[in-house]
Amino acid sequence: MLAFRMLRHRPGSAVATLLALVAGAVILTAMGVLVESGLRYTPPPGRYAAADIVVARPDVTVTGRDLDGSTITSTIALPEGGTVPAALATQIRALPGAALVVVDETVPVALAGGVVEGHGWASAQLTPYTLKEGNPPRTDDEIVAAAGLGLTPGATADVVVGGHPLRLRVSGVATGPAPALFFTDARAAALSAHPDQAGAIAVKVGPGTSPAALKAGIERLAGPDTRVYSGPDRGRALRSDDGAARELLVLAGASFGGYVVLLVVFVVAGTVGLSVRHRRRELALLRAIAATPGQARRLIMAEAAVVSAVAAAVGVPAGLLAARWVHDELVGRGFIPASFPMVPGVLAAAAVAVLTVASAVLAALIAGRRITRVRPTEALGEAAVEPARGGKVRLISGVVFLSGAATASSFTVAASGQSALASATGMLYLFVAAVALLAPWINAFAARVLARVLRGPSGRLAAANLRANARGSAAVLTALVLAVGFGGSVWFVQNNLERGTVSQSRAGLQADRALVAPAGLPPSAAEEVRKIPGVRAATGVSHTSVVVTLMGEPDTAPAQVVDPANLSATMDLRVTEGRLDALTADTMAVSSMRAATQGWHVGTRADLRLGDGTPVTLTVVALYDRGLGFGDVTLARAAVAGHTAAAVDEAVLIRTGPGAGSPADVDAALAAIAARYPGGRVTGAAELTARVGHDLAVSAWLNRLLIGVMVGYAALAAANVMVMAALSRRRELALLRLVGVTRRQARRMVRAEQAGLLGTALLLGVAIAAVTLVAVVRALTGSLLPYVPPLGWVLVLGGATVLALVTTILPIGRLLRAPLMENIGQRE
Repeated sequence: MLAFRMLRHRPGSAVATLLALVAGAVILTAMGVLVESGLRYTPPPGRYAAADIVVARPDVTVTGRDLDGSTITSTIALPEGGTVPAALATQIRALPGAALVVVDETVPVALAGGVVEGHGWASAQLTPYTLKEGNPPRTDDEIVAAAGLGLTPGATADVVVGGHPLRLRVSGVATGPAPALFFTDARAAALSAHPDQAGAIAVKVGPGTSPAALKAGIERLAGPDTRVYSGPDRGRALRSDDGAARELLVLAGASFGGYVVLLVVFVVAGTVGLSVRHRRRELALLRAIAATPGQARRLIMAEAAVVSAVAAAVGVPAGLLAARWVHDELVGRGFIPASFPMVPGVLAAAAVAVLTVASAVLAALIAGRRITRVRPTEALGEAAVEPARGGKVRLISGVVFLSGAATASSFTVAASGQSALASATGMLYLFVAAVALLAPWINAFAARVLARVLRGPSGRLAAANLRANARGSAAVLTALVLAVGFGGSVWFVQNNLERGTVSQSRAGLQADRALVAPAGLPPSAAEEVRKIPGVRAATGVSHTSVVVTLMGEPDTAPAQVVDPANLSATMDLRVTEGRLDALTADTMAVSSMRAATQGWHVGTRADLRLGDGTPVTLTVVALYDRGLGFGDVTLARAAVAGHTAAAVDEAVLIRTGPGAGSPADVDAALAAIAARYPGGRVTGAAELTARVGHDLAVSAWLNRLLIGVMVGYAALAAANVMVMAALSRRRELALLRLVGVTRRQARRMVRAEQAGLLGTALLLGVAIAAVTLVAVVRALTGSLLPYVPPLGWVLVLGGATVLALVTTILPIGRLLRAPLMENIGQRE
């Protein structure tokens, strides 16, 4: 009851704490719903709806050694979906109870209406597809088309499979849930990019057989990385957009949510702590009239519990609405399909509510620990003058965090690649934590420095106030450093990433034209282009990903697959060591950043997995600097042949030069080649670079959103704390006025104090941001000079300055206009 009464008579500090908690609850609830939606999502069986058991390999398990020598095991989704041996189907057919065993392979097929999936006809019964007209395919030049593709029995269809144009006859039309084409089983196997392999093997269980028993028998036959699915898990065998969306939501929500949890706890601790310190006279009086330390602590914790409960009641529902908005934005921008379901978020809401209350109560307990432990006879004396410094534990902790930040910065400067990126993020948090702990000593030092500069009554009062209130101003300094540090580093990282990628792509692309087609181009297309008079060089290029192991953990690295012939004429990767003309089926080139991360050098035999999970050992023959623009790994087409669809060229880069053909003749010859492929066209190299920038900007939207929320919350926390600190000076300003200080002198004093605090915060925030940004940009691009947009620092520094002045000058002006006797009688 006392806690409720205290809150009713202290609405200011309660509202400030409530605002910080509500904002944190909104952000955490939205992120929690995304993570919960991803974790609870079970993909539908799709084309395996009529199958009982599906054998596939959508992921791979990697075993490695941790730093302490212990064995760690991790699983990662394969970038292109894995394969299983087709011969496994023969072994499964021999098992009792296997009524139907179908080898299923997915083949992308391009036709006039777009790209659809192609399968063998035997797999049609797994969905099922039902023949509506015509007959099943009997020869290699026949197909069955799904209804809705505009094809009729007897019609001729011009398609492209694996980059090769084919003319096929439609033997029948089938009804089913999705557009698809069906070949004969033999033709589907021949068209597959994985000889003797299958995307999946589907099994129907015969009457009288236990599905569990048959599944156990199949698991004994399958390899260690092969998964056997049954029941509702059959959809996990599919490599679909829904599966990629699930990974995105879990990864983005969990990683960002973790940072936000730290930030929210940090902010809430500062806000609640400042509120408790402003009530030291009140709490000391309770101790003087025989309240025990336990009673005082319970009072503070009860108030925090009430405020946090209200914050959870307001913030959690608002967070659920925010999650819906984020979902709609992700769908609209193509990050996740519209069909991906979002859960109501009951678990996320409950977890955030508990976290909100727990963080507030814990912060209140820590903040009230010192004032509730003083002896009653010292209580009022403690309330009169606040200690200018913190305790020894705080000092030692601050020095430890500062040492950790310095160590992390040294490691970040010395390291490169992903290790430097991870270290830079940790360094940022360590520096901010060190500033928060050492803020009383920083403020006291700044006051001594400013005492030599500030003159006049107002200046001397400002210096004295800064020195005496060094501990009370710690939360203000921390909030400002947090806002400037985050805004000046994390926000600009994305600008440098985009700028570096586009710059490297533009500088490294030597080609002036490109031949592109939606379903890819065969290797023969590049050979044909090279024979055109006036074409100096032509390079087939496609993109994939490889799986590498870093400190025992699997990681996906972007890669490009090229035709090594005359590669340097169409792209300049800025090779620093080795030679690109040494690319073969057993070698690879690696970006300097990835090589530094993995510890690779020219001549290193590196173990990795291709996009389909095939383990390979390749020798590093070259290192290059332009990894952002062209991928971390460059492979020869022969290295992925038979293992990945990337063996088909996505584009042919063309560089023209003096020759027998004029530019018009070259363009006409290229147009003739492009016309043989559905959707094929010739484009300029500038368009390729522009497309890279556009795709990167789209993918960067989510990062900007998440980073913007973090920076915005830090700014909100800073404003919240500074308003609280300003309004708590009601009695102080009234007392100064009563002893003869004019309103003008009081305003000058406050402005001088704020200038000192702001200058210190800007100096520290800019230093932390600069060190972090330089470390990250060096790891990304190798440059020690980060790019900052022209208005970037103006917005960060100007925004922090305006924020500090507005949230201090306006409340102080309001207090100075109030009647003196009204303010002198108010509580602290």
